[in-house]
Amino acid sequence: MKQQQLLFICCLRTGLSALFRGTPAIRRSPFLPFLSPKAVESSVQNSGYVSSTASLAFMSSSSEVRNNEFKRFKVSHKDPSLKVIGTHSGTFQADEALGVWLLRQLPAYYQSKVVRTRDDEMLKDLDIVLDVGGIYNHDTLRYDHHQRGFEEFFSPHHTVTKLSASGLIYKHYGKEVIQAYYPYLSGDNLELAYVKMYNKFMEAIDAIDTGVEISKHTAYKDSTGLSSRISRLNPKWNESEDDETYKTPDQRFEVASQLAGEDFLGVLENIVESEIPAYNFVEQAVIDRFNVYPTTGEIIKLESGGMPWKSHIYDIERKHKVEIPIKFVLYTDQANMWRVQAVSEEGSSFTNRLGLPEHWRGIRGEDLSAIAKIPGCTFCHQSGFIGGNETFEGALKMAIAAL
Repeated sequence: MKQQQLLFICCLRTGLSALFRGTPAIRRSPFLPFLSPKAVESSVQNSGYVSSTASLAFMSSSSEVRNNEFKRFKVSHKDPSLKVIGTHSGTFQADEALGVWLLRQLPAYYQSKVVRTRDDEMLKDLDIVLDVGGIYNHDTLRYDHHQRGFEEFFSPHHTVTKLSASGLIYKHYGKEVIQAYYPYLSGDNLELAYVKMYNKFMEAIDAIDTGVEISKHTAYKDSTGLSSRISRLNPKWNESEDDETYKTPDQRFEVASQLAGEDFLGVLENIVESEIPAYNFVEQAVIDRFNVYPTTGEIIKLESGGMPWKSHIYDIERKHKVEIPIKFVLYTDQANMWRVQAVSEEGSSFTNRLGLPEHWRGIRGEDLSAIAKIPGCTFCHQSGFIGGNETFEGALKMAIAAL
C-alpha cells in the first residue's frame, strides 16, 4: 500500500499528463527506482490509464524502460476525448480512414466521435476536419487536399507525391503518434522512424489517393494493398439494407479505420524494433568492407543472419561517400548456411547492381561446386540474386568470382 501511495505522489510531482502520454517525465522521477516492479504494474493498471496488454510487461522493469528505446509501450487514456473529428460521408478511402485512426492515437482525440458529412454548416462546428471542406489550415485544424492550388509535400525531398488527408495528418502529428507507442525513442531515431514510416507506408496511401502511378508501365495489377482492401469494405452496389449481415456505412468506416491502424502499426513495429536497431551494425559492416574484400570493398559481411540491411545500405553509402557501390552482402540464414546476396539498384526490387554468374543460375549442390570450382556451394537462384555456401570462405569466393 505504501508503495502505491508513493507512486501516486510520484505521479503528482511529475504531472499526471506525463503518465497519460508516456513522456520521459515519469522516467526521470527520483521515486521510480525505489518502487518494486509489481507495485508499479499494479498501481498503474488499477488507475485505468494503461492498457492491460504488452505495455504493462514493458512497465514492469524501470531499468528496461530506461534502457530499451525500441520496446513498444502504449499508454491508454481512461476516458474518450469529447472533441469531435469530421470527415466526408459517402464512399470512404484509405486516406481519411487512416487519418482518423492517427488522430485517435493522440491524447486530444483519444476515441473521439467521428461525424461523416459534407454539410459545411455541420463541419464548421467540429473540432478538427480532414479530407473535406476545401481548406488546409493547420492553425484552424482543417486538413483537406482537394482544393485548387494545393501543393503540399511531405518534405523538400519529396517532390512527386502530394499529400492526401492522412499525409497531412501524419506530417503534423506523425511524431506524436510514434511516441505514443515508442515514447523513449531518441531524437535521431524518432526522426529516422518518422521519415522511414512515410517512405515505406504513408507515401503509398498519398500516391494512390492523389493519382500518382507507381510506374508508367506495370506488368500486373496489385489488389492486395491497404487502399484496395479498404475500398472493398464499402457497401456493394447491389447490397440490401435488409440483409442480416448488413452494416451501415459509418459502421464499415470504423472497421476500415481500425484496419488502417493495424497496418500502420505493423510497419511501424518492424521499422522501430528491427530496422533501426540494425542500422549501426550495417554501418559498421560498410566501414569494415575492406577487411572482407581489400581490393575494392564491394563485399560486406553481416555478423547476424536475418538482419534488415536493404533499407539502410544506400543512405550509409552516401553518408560515408562510398565511391565503388557495394555489390554483395554475406550473412548466415536460420540453418547457419552462408548466403551471398546481390544488392539491388536503389529504388528497384528486382534489378541488381550485379548478379551471380549466368551459368551458375538454377544449379545446386555438387553440380554447382563443379561448375563454379568452389567447394561447398549449395545453390544459386535462377535469377542470380542470391546463392549459398556451407562456409563463409566459400560464400566470399562466390562473390569474388561474380565480381
